[in-house]
Amino acid sequence: MEWTLERLSQFVAVADCGSMTQAARRQGRAQSSVSMAMGLLEVDLGLELFHRAGRSVRLTQAGEVMLLEARALLSQAQALDLRARELSQGRTAKLCVAIDEALPYPPIARLLQELAQQFPALELTLLNGTAAEVARYVQSGQAELAIQFDRGPTDVQFAQHYVAAVPQMVFVSRGHELAKCHHITREDLVSYRQLVMHIEGAEDLVISPRIWRSESFYVLADMLADGIGWGILPRNIAQAPDIEPRIVALDCPELKLPPLAVRMLNLQGAGLGEEAIWIEQRLATLLKSS
Repeated sequence: MEWTLERLSQFVAVADCGSMTQAARRQGRAQSSVSMAMGLLEVDLGLELFHRAGRSVRLTQAGEVMLLEARALLSQAQALDLRARELSQGRTAKLCVAIDEALPYPPIARLLQELAQQFPALELTLLNGTAAEVARYVQSGQAELAIQFDRGPTDVQFAQHYVAAVPQMVFVSRGHELAKCHHITREDLVSYRQLVMHIEGAEDLVISPRIWRSESFYVLADMLADGIGWGILPRNIAQAPDIEPRIVALDCPELKLPPLAVRMLNLQGAGLGEEAIWIEQRLATLLKSS
């Protein structure tokens, strides 16, 4: 076959316009040139693509199928061209980002949608895990970036960038004894088991002498919702559909909990590319407005 991408582009234009003349005007070509190209394309493919009626054209059944194929091929060709241009300019063509599973999902989803539009040639790999796991992905070289809740001081090999913060509160299951109280004191909290978010080398505020630990906010939230104890959770975890109906926030004026910071990690000395800088800045905006 001798069909070309140029002819496929003209074929799509004719199909969209429903007219050889209109398609020729859109592409800045002579009508005779487009008509000839469509005739040659039909010969190359061995198919009748259009029903012709005067100046109007209508796709045949075979033409409708080939239109889908043509759009897909042209899209692939555009992606190839964009990738080649990215590589020729020495820009990052691949990026692996590790994302803390506990981060608010809507801002992350919006970030990925916009990233796809902003950098269409980027080959992206996403890794998910706990805050500790995503840091290890960067440490081992599996990922260039980690986005995580700030769980305390990092290893000296990491460069860290503050992104934004998420509110956190004290929560307990609706059937827990503490849920019956209007106002809670630190002394009240001491009397019950505390569920603590834990990472090696860092630990949340500990108030109760009886504690259970987990390195996953979601495991912590499930235990809390099951009535095992009380704990401190980011607001977005507490609002998860399977958690929110089962828990209640406690009013404890003595506890002034600061917002939980979100940060981005990369290895010291590893420069941030355009994509990484864009991710950091855009996520900051999305988290602040969520």
